[in-house]
Amino acid sequence: MQKLSRYITLLALALFSFSAKAQQMPEVEMADSLRENGKIFVVIIIMSLIFIGVAAYLFNLDRKISKMEKGQ
Repeated sequence: MQKLSRYITLLALALFSFSAKAQQMPEVEMADSLRENGKIFVVIIIMSLIFIGVAAYLFNLDRKISKMEKGQ
């Protein structure tokens, strides 16, 4: 029971710290200028393509490793 109360206390403190951080967000000038010029969509597309490429590579690598494990 004591461990459970420690975990609940830790969770509550973590949630309070996240909410305090969210209120102190500074202005990001670069993001604002990219958003105004419409270039933020280019950044999002490039980041999405990189993520899709890494995910496809890892999926392919997992398939190859699984195939090698079954062969042995």
